[in-house]
Amino acid sequence: MRTLICGSIAYDTIMVFHDRFRNHILPDQLHILNVAFLVPDMRREFGGCAGNIAYSLGMLGGEPVIMATVGDDYPPYARRLDELHLSQQHVRRIPDTFTAQAFITTDLDDNQITAFHPGAMNRSHENHVYDARGVGLGIIAPDGREGMLQHAREFYAAGIPFVFDPGQGLPMFTGEELLEFVRMADYVTVNDYEGRMLQERTGRNLEQLAKQVKAFVVTLGARGSVIYTDGQQIEIPCVGAEAVTDPTGCGDAFRAGLLYGIGAGLDWPLAGRLASLLGAIKIASRGGQNHRFTREEIAARFQDSFGTRIW
Repeated sequence: MRTLICGSIAYDTIMVFHDRFRNHILPDQLHILNVAFLVPDMRREFGGCAGNIAYSLGMLGGEPVIMATVGDDYPPYARRLDELHLSQQHVRRIPDTFTAQAFITTDLDDNQITAFHPGAMNRSHENHVYDARGVGLGIIAPDGREGMLQHAREFYAAGIPFVFDPGQGLPMFTGEELLEFVRMADYVTVNDYEGRMLQERTGRNLEQLAKQVKAFVVTLGARGSVIYTDGQQIEIPCVGAEAVTDPTGCGDAFRAGLLYGIGAGLDWPLAGRLASLLGAIKIASRGGQNHRFTREEIAARFQDSFGTRIW
């Protein structure tokens, strides 16, 4: 199914500090904090929620269509999308801006200090859902605030079912705005922390929110996930990973599996398990787009993990 993925395209610059932040930050001097960390290891990854989701959905055999805004430094990412045969028809370049980027410094305890520059992402509202033809499903992933609101309203007006995935963008919205997203969406997916924040902001519990959509999915990390649908709670087990290397992009891989399952008409236990498997595959690789698989490998691992066939 042709799936419109509204979200960010970003570069992730990841640096490793070979010590612990706590050894260099004096708690009683935080009011005059001035620190520098030597980071011998650095890598630049292709990221952003839209890019990550499209990457995994494409490998599954889906038809992702990215809708995002990028800056003058986009060409290396454009070449990558060309190599992956992912459509850039609705990737809009904004002159005199940078593509969104995160600068992440990690210490030996896996603590992270992150600086995020939204850049061109702040003008995501210059893209419009109605410009994409033949779309049967969509997702609102973290993006510019105005773009997220606008794209949700355009999906709703066009009668295109979509997933609301607020992610790290959730704090940008008021309780009423979040309720509007939920009312318009067909599906919602959040992690455990985001789920608690959503309840706090809206004043509604998960059961109340779940009644407004076809399915409300909450991921729980190593404890799997729960899908609230039709008054039921379907528990989805976590899949054992070959290695726990980097959680960056695991949620996006999970959402790619969920989108594929929805588009293919899988029941929720199968769709949830497929999403769980993709998250486990991703966590064994660094970055959001370095894991690889084929449909045949997915079928074999699904059978081994759950004792049943996926297709």
